[in-house]
Amino acid sequence: MQLELKNVSQQVGQEMHLSDICLTLEAGSLNILLGPTLSGKTSLMRLMAGLDKPTSGTITQDGQNIIGVPVQKRNVAMVYQQFINYPNLTVYENIASPLRIAGTPADKRDKIVHRVAELLKLTDMMKRHPEELSGGQQQRTALARALAKGADLVLLDEPLANLDYKLREELREELPKIFVETGSIFVYATTEPSEALLLGGKTATLHQGTISQFGPTVEVFRTPNDLITAQTFSDPPLNLLPVLKSQSTLSCNGSVTIPITDSRLTDLADGPYTIAIRPHHLSLTNVDERSIGIKATVVITEITGSESYIHVDIEGVRWVLLATGIHSFDIGMAIEIFLNPDRIYLFREDSTLAATPKRSNYRDRN
Repeated sequence: MQLELKNVSQQVGQEMHLSDICLTLEAGSLNILLGPTLSGKTSLMRLMAGLDKPTSGTITQDGQNIIGVPVQKRNVAMVYQQFINYPNLTVYENIASPLRIAGTPADKRDKIVHRVAELLKLTDMMKRHPEELSGGQQQRTALARALAKGADLVLLDEPLANLDYKLREELREELPKIFVETGSIFVYATTEPSEALLLGGKTATLHQGTISQFGPTVEVFRTPNDLITAQTFSDPPLNLLPVLKSQSTLSCNGSVTIPITDSRLTDLADGPYTIAIRPHHLSLTNVDERSIGIKATVVITEITGSESYIHVDIEGVRWVLLATGIHSFDIGMAIEIFLNPDRIYLFREDSTLAATPKRSNYRDRN
């Protein structure tokens, strides 16, 4: 199966929810919709499912127009963040319901139900009703029903959001294996860049109803086409700083000066650019001979236990540094942070990508 959306837009009243969406999704693929709340992820999934119609554009399945084909006539499964189960059915019956409707033989149906139940840690709850389950258990039941259906298109709208941390991490590791086995098209919506990276597949970054980039997840993360994509695919947020390139230096208001020596930057035309650097590529100590010190003022420090987020002010711009361990600084304290020029992204005035970090210098958490 191939699902293609071509120049799809959706307008509701005076508001444009989606604009000029182009996507081609192949059988056996995992496709992630990554973007903040209200970026258009759920609206796009509802169009794919046939729950809504686009204002313009075409949606085809294996070359056939499917706009207007009711969802009941499509082999589609969808799981929302807000789980939906049949309250009068047991967990077993909930999971088995799409198989029973499809006329799946009882013995085969039983094997499928028990396989997905075991995967989602529901084996001990098969005789319970939804009202006897926790929120996380109900969400797992809804997810199991979608997986058991064996649909050509499976739409997962932030399906792990209501689960506890441990189970969420376990499922994030297991789901890619399921995606490979089924041969279905999976579309998985998330607001978390880390979740997209863990799941792999391909990622479409959404911003205000438009897709800024679509491609292999790691490629989109490492080589964003533009600043919007880079910001969408960064958590904590990217650190940005407007600079002026002049020959072999990047400078901001004359107080922050970054010397540049390698050709990926020196060969660029002189003029205004925006630096972007990930929080974990900054450091509190000078650990690299190429690093330069930048004077900063502490705004606040957030300590999580294993890591510390140090928010600082640089020339009126807020940056955040992610450091391993516990670090405590007083608000307003003057400190020096360190930046390696090999770690920076550079974007032009029109926000298009001008230069990426040197690949050889990536850490494990790139």
